Amino acid sequence: MNINNILEGNIRDLSAQGITSVEYESLYKDINNERIKTIFTWLHGGFINLFRTMNERLPTRDNTAHFWADPSRDLIFIIEMTISLQGYLKGTEWAFSIDDYYDDLLKKCRDFLSKSGGSVIPPYMEKIILYYAEPIFHLSKSIIISDSSQTVVANLHPIGEGSYAKVFRFTDTFYNKNFALKRARNDLDEKELQRFKREFDVMKSLHSPYIVEVYSYNEEKKEYIMELMDYSLDKYISNHNSSMTLHERMKIIMQLLHAYEYIHSKNIFHRDINFNNVLLNVYDDTLVVKLSDFGLVKILNSELTSENTEVKGGLNDPALKIEGFTNYKLVHELYAITLLFTYILTGKSNWAKISNVHVRKFMEKGTNSEESKRFQTLKELETAVKQCCSELERNSFSNLNEV
Repeated sequence: MNINNILEGNIRDLSAQGITSVEYESLYKDINNERIKTIFTWLHGGFINLFRTMNERLPTRDNTAHFWADPSRDLIFIIEMTISLQGYLKGTEWAFSIDDYYDDLLKKCRDFLSKSGGSVIPPYMEKIILYYAEPIFHLSKSIIISDSSQTVVANLHPIGEGSYAKVFRFTDTFYNKNFALKRARNDLDEKELQRFKREFDVMKSLHSPYIVEVYSYNEEKKEYIMELMDYSLDKYISNHNSSMTLHERMKIIMQLLHAYEYIHSKNIFHRDINFNNVLLNVYDDTLVVKLSDFGLVKILNSELTSENTEVKGGLNDPALKIEGFTNYKLVHELYAITLLFTYILTGKSNWAKISNVHVRKFMEKGTNSEESKRFQTLKELETAVKQCCSELERNSFSNLNEV
């Protein structure tokens, strides 16, 4: 299927019917496909003009009303084109949805419109709300932003995805600020959707400069808006490992210690610690580090804990496969944090290749196969990583590429 050929055909068909109003072009100005922008603009104008005409016969109250033949045929034409186009574009980058109110309206109109002799408008049909300042069509990869006076559509730009959700960046023109939108994948089952919503609820309840901030949840679209960050830890270290100093690495670690101290004080274990769930923002000379992805949290003495028994989290203790994910304890969290900090110190995730005696001593203590010989508290782990860094500094390992 050649999408451009279909779009061009729709434009020519609309032009032949004289449906070419550009009055509502500004509502679709952010769409960067000119053909789709033109079609949406013309269809929007066609619907407004035809429904304005229909409103002359409304409301019908307990009677019927006659809608003339020519506008009936024109309305049938653009409704059928809209539905057909939506089907053609489904599953493509230009897939779109119709505003809920207009989607219901088009379905109702299809039931009574006739191609010959005019149409009989049924009883109890109210006057139609005409969208002069709001779009009727929305790209699936877009988000509707409203304030008290106007509505705009912002394009979504993909920046990442995982097994449960896709993440997009968009610009809120009201605030002139970028945000992230996390959208659940379409193939999630009910349990997975509950996990996705739980993630938002937990993050919304947390108030710390070391936790990514979330703002609003859209139940219908299964998505939420959150703070936009510049890097994942994995990406940042991959890009900067050769130039990162010990001092810079320690600043990241100290912020993460504050983050874990905070969530543990709320009786929360993260349970999904990995290089992609730590996010960073870069300012002129400052790194701000935050935790994200709280879908697998364990909340002590709470029914909100995820019941997923499958061991997830890239740095989790392999012993959990035997002990069971529901038996996750502080020593398991500290195991993952130890490996996370080892990665920050060295830029290496192949633990066998870490040769520095001080880093290796820290790592082996935190990941000992006997739980009783590991770090038992976050404070103990903090003391150990600080001591490790002091030893590295004393031995002139200011740059850790060789560690």
